[in-house]
Amino acid sequence: MKIQYAIFFGIFFMVYAAINIYIGSRSWQAFGRFFPPGSGIIYWAAFTLLALSFIAGRFAENYLPGTLGGLLTVIGSYWLAAMNYLFVTLVLIDIIGLLHRGLNFIPAPVMQHPELTGLAVVLLVTGIIIFGAWNARHPRLVHYDITIPKSAGSLNELHLVVVSDIHLGKTIHNGRLLPLVQQINNLNPDLILLPGDTVEESVSTFVEQNMSDSLRMLKAKYGTFAVFGNHEYIGGQPDDIHRHLQEAGITILRDEYREIAGSFQLVGRDYQHGERFGGAGRQELSQVMAGLDRSLPVIMLDHQPTNLKEGQEQGVDLQISGHTHLGQLFPLNIFTGLLFETDWGYLRKGDFQLIVSCGYGTWGPPIRVGNVPEIVDIDIHFTGPAGQDADAVEPVMLTMGRLW
Repeated sequence: MKIQYAIFFGIFFMVYAAINIYIGSRSWQAFGRFFPPGSGIIYWAAFTLLALSFIAGRFAENYLPGTLGGLLTVIGSYWLAAMNYLFVTLVLIDIIGLLHRGLNFIPAPVMQHPELTGLAVVLLVTGIIIFGAWNARHPRLVHYDITIPKSAGSLNELHLVVVSDIHLGKTIHNGRLLPLVQQINNLNPDLILLPGDTVEESVSTFVEQNMSDSLRMLKAKYGTFAVFGNHEYIGGQPDDIHRHLQEAGITILRDEYREIAGSFQLVGRDYQHGERFGGAGRQELSQVMAGLDRSLPVIMLDHQPTNLKEGQEQGVDLQISGHTHLGQLFPLNIFTGLLFETDWGYLRKGDFQLIVSCGYGTWGPPIRVGNVPEIVDIDIHFTGPAGQDADAVEPVMLTMGRLW
């Protein structure tokens, strides 16, 4: 496993370095003439510091004096987003340049003044970053209306609010958590579900800002339940995170299920690769659901929308997932679309239904482009086995409006 990680990170850093060298070189070609003679070394030193700022900040936050580590992380976070769009834009410009060699369609003044093209690229990317930062802080409410053709005791309907991938930490801090809690409570849910990556790796900021007190304000008839995602494990503090979330009144399900009000079953999967970060490794779903009464509706939380066949085979009626962020930064959604059968929205396979949220928070850059952060509001109607033809059941997305 260590060799696999070494290979992965080795390839990652080589690709990361190559992209940054490409951006740095093309930037120097555009603007280098405006620098004093002999300043190339200073330029590349500053550029290298910028390129490494996120990595340096994340590794050194606990060791650098004052807020220097946090400052490097913030600068590096924005650079990750800028790097993405600089790379895409510069590649497109180079492709156009290659076409120009054969077709000769670019005006001569543009070719003679690369700094104009460079300035246009900088302004474009800056605009994208500003919009993405605004977009990331203005979530929308997405509403689904679905039917499960099972009896749920005395319940005819169940109102869920789902918030995935909050990433509570330095970026999604307590000042942003409090409005989220208020918005959830305003929806008056019967049940609140958090499908993983609630906490961003380290629990230190969570504790320092008393986020437990904020989460304790959540109100739902049947309570608040959560599962772990990859970020609860990556920081190496899953047990501490578990304890603090439990103290905040949130029930954590790690390969467990609960029968709620004698009306429905709630299953929570542990993160599927937790053993890579010191976890015990999760059980097969058949083991988790052993003894569960499948005659009642079965709702399952699983951070990643993978292994869907397992849920189908075990009689899960509705799976709720997150993790994908829908790529977070366009065009990375191309890759999430290839990795997951459904990387956002609704999927139905027979009696099995899936809802995937693109999440509320962000990882790395506090920026979203090509998607909108969301709170998911779900109304489930229980019709009983004879109440409705399952083939006629369709979801209705009623609302996709901005919250603030």
